[in-house]
Amino acid sequence: MEMCLGRGSADPNVDGMSEDVVLGPVVHLGDHVVRAGTCSWTDKTLLKDSDWYPRRTMTAAERLGFYAARFPLVEVDSTYYAPPSERTTSLWAGRSPDGFEFNVKAYSLLTGHPTRTASLWSDLRDGVLPEHRDQDRIYATHLAPEVLEEAWRRFLAGLSPLREAGRLRALLFQYPPWFHPRRDTRAELERLPERLGGVQAMVEFRSPRWTSTPRDRERTFALLESLELAYVCVDAPPASELPRVLAVTHEPAILRCHGRSDEAWKRVGGSAAERFRYLYDEDELHELADSARQLAERAGETHVLMNNCYRDYGVRNAARLIELIGSA
Repeated sequence: MEMCLGRGSADPNVDGMSEDVVLGPVVHLGDHVVRAGTCSWTDKTLLKDSDWYPRRTMTAAERLGFYAARFPLVEVDSTYYAPPSERTTSLWAGRSPDGFEFNVKAYSLLTGHPTRTASLWSDLRDGVLPEHRDQDRIYATHLAPEVLEEAWRRFLAGLSPLREAGRLRALLFQYPPWFHPRRDTRAELERLPERLGGVQAMVEFRSPRWTSTPRDRERTFALLESLELAYVCVDAPPASELPRVLAVTHEPAILRCHGRSDEAWKRVGGSAAERFRYLYDEDELHELADSARQLAERAGETHVLMNNCYRDYGVRNAARLIELIGSA
C-alpha cells in the first residue's frame, strides 16, 4: 500500500491561491483511491475557537487553499440551509486546486426536511400554497408541483460552475428519520437520476428501517444499485439507532462519521457543531481506518468524511485517518 500526495508540496502560500497551492494527500491502496476530509472548512467554531488556520485574518480564498493543501475532499453542508448562487460556486471552483473534489449536501427542501421560507428564491415564494405562505418553515408538499420542479432546476444550476470545472463529485441526499421505506419514498429515489441529469447522488438514510434486517438491506441495496445511487455508510452514536453497515452500491463508496456521543446527538437546540461535538480516540480511528480499507476493497474510489466539525476535531481526526488508512 502506498500513500501519495498531489502535485508539489502540501504547504500552501497562505497569502492566497497560487500555482504552488496543491492537493492534499490522496491514499492509494493498489488500484483503489481513498480521499478523506471534513464536512466543512468554514465552521464558526473552527474559525473562532481553534488555531488550525494560521491566521484568523485569512481571506476566504486563503482558507480554502490552506484546507485543500491538506485534504483532497470536502463536503459542503451550507447548501442544505440555503441554495448557493453560481457566483459562490464559481469562487469555490477558482479557489481550489486541480483534483480537489466537492461533495455538496442537497437543499433541505429537496429531501423532505422543513425549510426556512426565507431561504427560497424570492420569486418562487408566490408558489407556496396560500395556506402555508405565512409560515416560517415549509415542506416540499407546500409548493405547487411546477414550483418544486423549478427549485430542483435552480439548485442544480447554482452548482454548474463546480460541475464545469470538474470539481463536483457528488450530491449528498440525507433523508429525515420519517423517510421510511414505502412505495412513495422508493418512488422519490427512483426520480433522482432523471432529476440530476448525470450528477452522481449519495443517499444517507436517517431511518434505521432501510437496513435493520438482512431482508431490509437486500431490498434497499438492490434498489440503490439499480438506480446507480451510492449508499452512505455511517458511523453514528447508538442513540441514532442507525446500524453500522458497510456496503457499496455505486462509486464512490462513502463513510460519514458523526461521532459517538449519545448526549450530543440528542441535544435539542444549539448549533450543528454542538450536536456533533465528539473527538474520536486512537482506537476508534483505527476502527474507522479498517472500515475505510474494507470499503476500498470493493470500490475504485472511497470517501471518508468527518462530520464532527466542532472546533478542530474534524480536521484533526481526518488528518490522522489519512495516516492510518495509508499505513500497512
